[in-house]
Amino acid sequence: MKIAGISNPQMIVEDSLRHTIFSWSKQKGINPLNIEKAKGVYLYDRSGKRFLDFSSQLMNVNIGHGDQRVTEAVMQQMQEVSYVHPGMTTGARAELGKKLAEVAPGSLSRTFFTNGGTEAVEHAIKLARMYTGRHKIITLYQSYHGATYGALSAGGDPRGNPHDSQGVPNIIHVENPYFYRCPWNSTTPEECTENAIAHLERVVKYEGPSNIAAILMEGESGSSGCIKYPPGYWKKVSEIAARYGILTICDEVMSGFCRTGKWFGIEHHGVVPDMMTMAKGITSGYVPLGGLIVKEEIISVFDDKPLPLGLTYSGHAVACAAANAVIDIYHEEKLADNAAAMGAYMEKRVAEMAEIHPSIGDFRNTGLLGCIELVKNRKTKEPMAPWNAAPHEMEIMNKVAAKISELGMFTFVRWNWIFTAPPLIVTKDQIDEGLDIISQALKIADEYCS
Repeated sequence: MKIAGISNPQMIVEDSLRHTIFSWSKQKGINPLNIEKAKGVYLYDRSGKRFLDFSSQLMNVNIGHGDQRVTEAVMQQMQEVSYVHPGMTTGARAELGKKLAEVAPGSLSRTFFTNGGTEAVEHAIKLARMYTGRHKIITLYQSYHGATYGALSAGGDPRGNPHDSQGVPNIIHVENPYFYRCPWNSTTPEECTENAIAHLERVVKYEGPSNIAAILMEGESGSSGCIKYPPGYWKKVSEIAARYGILTICDEVMSGFCRTGKWFGIEHHGVVPDMMTMAKGITSGYVPLGGLIVKEEIISVFDDKPLPLGLTYSGHAVACAAANAVIDIYHEEKLADNAAAMGAYMEKRVAEMAEIHPSIGDFRNTGLLGCIELVKNRKTKEPMAPWNAAPHEMEIMNKVAAKISELGMFTFVRWNWIFTAPPLIVTKDQIDEGLDIISQALKIADEYCS
């Protein structure tokens, strides 16, 4: 049965604006895309216009849109049982726990299920503090870990600034090893690693190692600009953590589930963290689900005492069924391999584009998690829009983003970054289609270059 008016495209927009709240946006003057259907790497609005999805929505629709294998798994589970008390279990929950243990790095083997990535990070912070008896968490300034008070405080994203007065205490931020804009003016990526690690260890000593519960970092940087870790950085972070008895928490919410050409971004760095958070690609966005997977020795502390963590929907049967189907698809379609191959092709094509577009300052990419950084001058690296740009500073990038949409593509455009993170099923022809659209939009940015 259709809700009255639901088939009227204008009514859908008006009712959405009148009765719902949109994330991270002013609430008036917006004009959301009115999507009717989606298939593969394409979205279709209610006028029939097709949009190439070049950022997998929010880097989560990894298997592409409309895969009916997931639909069938969800329907079958709902025909059996949709929800049980989280103290009970189902076949879907058991199956998913085992599958995650099989694909997770090292000895990570026990998963606490959440509703999404933010809650996974929130619970990782809680568990790290309880396990160690320490209270401080070290994270990177240019990072994003979620939108609840704890996760938002942990990230360094400026969207947290309006909430800062009520933020979670004892979060310590350090500088990113951002070689393109190295805070220490390093001349090589290796030198950037050494400077960043020295900075981190100084902060650890200043804050008191015995006070620090965990160091929390993304497996591979995502929405903060895909800032690639220079060689050896994650490994040296892990060494510092081990030296001082500090846990490592790897946030794989965005970089997990084959997105980077491996099951998890951390696998590019030869490190096994103590805990790992995940969401997004675990169900490819088809149903909300997240998780925190930890080493056995961490959770075994609670073998004989209650674990003070819990959620109404932890281990939700339908969400677990969706995740099981999605993980099977990653295996069957060899999507990690395709992400690696298409990522290499993307890098080749963007390098060619850089020869004709002076506005391309840098391109950072791992598998199919990347972004193009736009600058007004390659020598000075003046950004086309600054970090945390005010609305009046976004004029150029807003024009670029509008052109991309006009030409039939959706992708994540933030400050002076254009993200390139299509679904992992993407083909070379579809990458060409997307980059050709970006190339046309970059002609606008090129006009502002000196």
